[in-house]
Amino acid sequence: MNLQRAYQLLAVFYTLLLLIGVIALLAGGGTALALVHLAVGGLAVVGLWGYILGRGFMGPRMWRPLAGILAVGAAVQLVALLSISLDGITLTWMLTSAVFAVLLAVLLYYYGDRDQALWASPEELEAGLRLETLFESQSRLEARKHEGSREASAQLVKTGSEYRASVTRRHDGQQESFEERFHHPATLVFFLEKFTGLSVEDFSRADPA
Repeated sequence: MNLQRAYQLLAVFYTLLLLIGVIALLAGGGTALALVHLAVGGLAVVGLWGYILGRGFMGPRMWRPLAGILAVGAAVQLVALLSISLDGITLTWMLTSAVFAVLLAVLLYYYGDRDQALWASPEELEAGLRLETLFESQSRLEARKHEGSREASAQLVKTGSEYRASVTRRHDGQQESFEERFHHPATLVFFLEKFTGLSVEDFSRADPA
């Protein structure tokens, strides 16, 4: 069994647990707290399937906070296990729940990383390919853009599989400089367009460094 197959079986297991919980709730066997657990669990399962299938669901910003919630919940359960006297069945279920919550939190944390192709739009993926083509003939790319009183410049360097963007922005006499690193060119395209207004075409028109 390969890792991808194992992940798929894990997602099926979580999905079945969620369905069992829904059935129990509809049958009157749940509480308001159980409804909250099902809501959080439902979101987590959606993220798990997205991670396994390599597809972006609901945007990357929500998954790492959700992973944090799951991790905190698992920690609370573990503390309860150590501080409260519980019967054997409750102890087993809480320990199992905490372990699976930690595993799910880890996977959702990686799923929420914006620097992945699955979060890029088709336009960003295409622009990322053009950017890689430019790097085939140049080791460093530079571009500058003026819009009224605003000015932005960026210097891009590729080292191995990592892209480094050094950005300088000026507005009304004030200047700020910062640097970011990426592993996927489409993510770099998104960053440049959002924070500098520069596109791949701006680097294509610039003189080689």
